[in-house]
Amino acid sequence: MTHADDAPARPERPRAFETSQAPETAGTQAPAAPPVFRAATEADVPALVALVESAYRGEHSRAGWTTEADLLEGQRTDPEGVREVVGHPDGVLLVAERDGGIVACCQLEHRGTHAYFGMFAVRPTEQGAGLGRTVLTEAERVARERWDATEMRMTVIQQRADLIAWYERRGYARTGELTPFPYGDERFGIPQRDDLVFELLVKKLG
Repeated sequence: MTHADDAPARPERPRAFETSQAPETAGTQAPAAPPVFRAATEADVPALVALVESAYRGEHSRAGWTTEADLLEGQRTDPEGVREVVGHPDGVLLVAERDGGIVACCQLEHRGTHAYFGMFAVRPTEQGAGLGRTVLTEAERVARERWDATEMRMTVIQQRADLIAWYERRGYARTGELTPFPYGDERFGIPQRDDLVFELLVKKLG
């Protein structure tokens, strides 16, 4: 789970991004078509809310490994929250499309010399085949090339050891810097335990 905060003034956002990533599947299966990246628009808000909820909340989220169903109930986001990210100053909500449908998304915000990465979601049935890695790689490329960012930052629920390990394998380092989970604010869900905290992860962008 990632946690967004304020960002500086807004530049013109990119309208589309092409990916040069190789297909994610191998072996005897037919290779999946590479995703095409673009900036989200207001029209995408309902589909993005559904995507984020499906990746993290409820029994349907258990089809993938990113589920937070054992930690949190309630919503993960809502139309107002997604709409705010789509129109956020100095940021972009990047969507990955395949066969005309949105299969993944992530939030990028420019914050001085670094970029913030959040609202990362991959359709549960698409997880485990490399799509998440492709999205993260594209996000890092956009942050470097658009904003000359030298570092990517994100916050992850510390109790998500499997997710933190996934980011560590992709070059992110734990900092030990913690921020409290917003208990009592049901916009972020209904916690099922009383010890949730976010930890800051960082990666230098070469």
